[in-house]
Amino acid sequence: MNAPSPTRKRPPVKAIEIQGLNRSYEVKGKPDHIALKDVNLTIPQGEVHSLLGPNGAGKTTLCRILSTVLLPTSGSVRVMGHDVAKEHHRVKKCLGVVFGGDRGLYNQLTARQNLNFWASMYELGRAQRRRRVTELLDRVGLAQRADEAVQGFSRGMKQRLHLARGLVSSPAVLILDEPTVGMDPVAARDFRDLVRELRADGHTVLMTTHDMPEAAELSDRVSFIDNGELALTESPDVIGNIVSSQERIDVRGMTDTLRRRAAHIPGVSSVTETEPGLTRIEAEFGEAVRDVLMLVIEAGITDITRSRPSLEEVYLHLIGRRGMTVAQ
Repeated sequence: MNAPSPTRKRPPVKAIEIQGLNRSYEVKGKPDHIALKDVNLTIPQGEVHSLLGPNGAGKTTLCRILSTVLLPTSGSVRVMGHDVAKEHHRVKKCLGVVFGGDRGLYNQLTARQNLNFWASMYELGRAQRRRRVTELLDRVGLAQRADEAVQGFSRGMKQRLHLARGLVSSPAVLILDEPTVGMDPVAARDFRDLVRELRADGHTVLMTTHDMPEAAELSDRVSFIDNGELALTESPDVIGNIVSSQERIDVRGMTDTLRRRAAHIPGVSSVTETEPGLTRIEAEFGEAVRDVLMLVIEAGITDITRSRPSLEEVYLHLIGRRGMTVAQ
């Protein structure tokens, strides 16, 4: 008697899988504007992924293709295993989209009426719809304003309502296009907490943002996009190591003589007084960093801070300042 063959486990479904994606537009009757060029990106389930790039880089075009608003010119795009071109109905069922602005909100209706409308579009039953809408209004901090007309809402409140709308169907994948634009600091903080909750619940989040600290704080990985091409995809921590082989050492209390001695250490690329009393030293990892630290400590200085390049610095290194606004 033959032994039963072992059961093969199916590989986990990728939340988003993009292969060889191209998208071009006709300009004056000629298809000469390339919005996306040979984009390849895979995002596993449960990941928070940020897309960073200047205005016009292709971020929103990519989000619109994922949400089936636009079709690829060539290449394939799948959401939870479903092809956006051939299975758009299935894609829409597992996807929530938040583009922001006033589009998609009915200003003369209340927040509750807006969400009830969208819940009915997903064919939720009356009792289920009532529970879901109440839960979402509370989750995004609009419970106290639920029965007020949206036309009286601030921009930040409207953005929170957009977030609630994107969560109506409990989507496996949520796309957020500049989600915290117009939010006050408290609302933005609450939004970040919400994203963490969504990740803990197993949701996948793709977020476009100009807010570097926000991307670094929330993202498992980030992708830099410029002129329709992905320049780099990695975790915020790893990116600094890829782009720079140096470490920053900030020292408070160095004298001019000590700065000159530090500048002559092999492997030190720069010694700069960034503000009165504070010196920044850029040095190669390894012996150069060790020699700088020994020099400073032997001089009796202990106010020392070591750090790697920030996400903002990496962005500027890769793409430059073209069209990029860094949130404060």
